[in-house]
Amino acid sequence: MNNIKQIEVIYSGQLVGRLVLTGDRLCAFEYSSEWLVSGFSISPFELPLRNGVFIAKPRPFDGGFGVFDDCLPDGWGLLVLDRYLQQQGINPCNLTLLDRLALVGTTGRGALEFRPDKSVVTKQEYADFEKLALEAEQILDSDDYNGEGIEEFQHRGGSPGGARPKIFTRWENKEWMVKFRARRDPKRIGQDEYNYSLLAKECGIEMPETRLFEEKYFGVQRFDRTPSGKLHVVSIAGLIGADYRMPSIDYAHIFQVCASLTHSVAELWKVYRLMVFNYLIKNKDDHAKNFAFIYRNDEWHFSPAYDLLPSDGMNGFHTTSINDSIEPTKDDLISVAVKAGLNRKEAEDIFTFISRVL
Repeated sequence: MNNIKQIEVIYSGQLVGRLVLTGDRLCAFEYSSEWLVSGFSISPFELPLRNGVFIAKPRPFDGGFGVFDDCLPDGWGLLVLDRYLQQQGINPCNLTLLDRLALVGTTGRGALEFRPDKSVVTKQEYADFEKLALEAEQILDSDDYNGEGIEEFQHRGGSPGGARPKIFTRWENKEWMVKFRARRDPKRIGQDEYNYSLLAKECGIEMPETRLFEEKYFGVQRFDRTPSGKLHVVSIAGLIGADYRMPSIDYAHIFQVCASLTHSVAELWKVYRLMVFNYLIKNKDDHAKNFAFIYRNDEWHFSPAYDLLPSDGMNGFHTTSINDSIEPTKDDLISVAVKAGLNRKEAEDIFTFISRVL
């Protein structure tokens, strides 16, 4: 590692463009001539589809672009990757952003792939969830644990974001992500997340298929994978350069991005339903990486919802403010909806409906 000078960005077998590092260790990206003719902007606000070299800002993605940062591990995935590299005799501190993208290779979230591809994936479909759950506890409980669990988690999709341990697996010919408990999680965290996923569907929120493996491990079907291929996904954080590690956006920003990308009132209502649901279940960990947009059938859509659980957030406040308030009321939700151009009475009716379901 650490000798990669250029990364090719690939989408569905086509060359999207190339990434290099400047002398200041900032990423420089340029679309390929072929992609400029037949492709689309992979990040419309940050990387519009045009000729020229784009230079990333130092913050908030350590000199990288948000759309590519979405593909990199954070939280649990970063812990596993760094321990895995140490097992291989590689100092993670010596890796550049290009090295880390090469380690993602073909295994990242969404449709983007990176060459050279240094990724590793297991060919074994069967996953012993009980064993992996115990391994995850050991990894989290010990700073120097370097057992075989490290390698297995890395080989089963070490790049997923978020704090909770998780793996990618196949079940009934579908791609799934399965989660395990983190340190402070209640023992019923899997059952709880599954129940809230069912409630979200009852509330009219677009959700992927979910299931409870072995009656305790929450699984969600990957919405970035289809029988015909991968789908491109970018988080709000990645799209507008928002720091997801701290409060940085308002729900009004999500509405604005949705209107700009989708030009669809139906998609705006998806944002509204999710905002109401998060508010009513007290999901305050609603940071900028927990909302995303997906590119399918040559159009942008608000992505299916994910990570729906009650959470204290930061200091007990909503991470994403509502109408500029971190302690919002129902009036704030309605106000944001009306400012986004949605009908007040319909917004009121949806709020009442979701309240009754919950």
